[in-house]
Amino acid sequence: MAEDKKRTRQPNGRSSIYQGSDGKWHGRVTVGIRDDGTPDRRHVERKTRAEVTAAVRELERQRDAKTIRKAGRPWTVKTWLTHWVENIAPLAVNENTMVGYGVAVRKHLIPALGAHRLDKLKPEYIENFYGRMVADGRKAGTIHQIHRTFRTALNEAVRRGHLGRNPVQLAKAPRVSEEEVEPYTVEEVQRLLRAANERRNAARWAVALALGLRQGEALGLKWSDVDLERGVLMVRRSRRRPRYAHGCGDRCGKKAGYCPQRQRTNPETADTKSRAGRRAVGLPAQLVDLLRAHQVRQRTERAAASGDWTEEGWLFATPTGRGTSPRTDYDEWKELLKAATVRDGRLHDARHTAATVLLILGVSERAVMGLMGWSTTAMAARYQHMVASVRSDVARQVDGIIWSAGGREGN
Repeated sequence: MAEDKKRTRQPNGRSSIYQGSDGKWHGRVTVGIRDDGTPDRRHVERKTRAEVTAAVRELERQRDAKTIRKAGRPWTVKTWLTHWVENIAPLAVNENTMVGYGVAVRKHLIPALGAHRLDKLKPEYIENFYGRMVADGRKAGTIHQIHRTFRTALNEAVRRGHLGRNPVQLAKAPRVSEEEVEPYTVEEVQRLLRAANERRNAARWAVALALGLRQGEALGLKWSDVDLERGVLMVRRSRRRPRYAHGCGDRCGKKAGYCPQRQRTNPETADTKSRAGRRAVGLPAQLVDLLRAHQVRQRTERAAASGDWTEEGWLFATPTGRGTSPRTDYDEWKELLKAATVRDGRLHDARHTAATVLLILGVSERAVMGLMGWSTTAMAARYQHMVASVRSDVARQVDGIIWSAGGREGN
């Protein structure tokens, strides 16, 4: 009763300050709703009314700024990252992105920082972790990928009220030096196309060098995506690299990909979901001719395979009609480089070449973004520093930039 006499009753939800029977001053502040739907009402106690009033005002400030930690058992970095990568992230990103997230979380972040309480994590702890990675010889690009994953995961914790401020946004990651884009010259492209004309799926490499499609996009094309009469190609899906699980119960002693009874765990293709990636691409007349010739050759292969042919509609198929695996495609690219006596390079360098040619010809940055499937102007900016040889080649060969009269012979 003594406590009740010194306590002024406040309307529901309002903060209250009162002196208890223990002689101390108490404050109660409603800061939100608990998971079970009941009010989350926090309690503070101090020796004087002034002290408890200051503590109540601080709780109210944190509540209004949405920086107060939610009630319940506090998250650790490990428990939050595990929850995020298993339950939240898969709803928003594609399979390839999830693979990168999983490596960053399970291989790097949890072993290094997982024991920290989430709301006690400081930028200095994160920077010390990055410093150790640098000392171990890790590339700055790898650390930045981990940094981006960590930032994304903790941004979600902030959005859901589990964390007041994201410490990853304050932490500094090692500086990444911009990789110089070195596209193939026009003369190198012509040699590649001449060498490709002697191989199966010759049009596959013309698509790479002239249109700049990503490997998965090119291998995911079906004939139903191509309108040769209108000269338009639709990018709708992407072929995925296979991922496997043990079919032997993990008894073979090998990695899952080498298990004699391995079982594929992901689909062959995935639809392109982003607006930038799902796009129509205009076909140059020379490429339309190449695709017509490719169609005739594929019909011949179908007839030769007879009952062994599996009709799946792939633009670039195996000799029996199946889709071409990314690994096989990569090996064929390396063989093509040797056959054309062209310097070794990544398959992605063919994409660099197509983007560079478009920009040098004066095609608008916005149009190039649409053709290449870029979502930001940052990618286009990387191509503004072109090697002089490509620029001079293009200046001399604006009319028929890739295919010369000699390059079209035999098509």
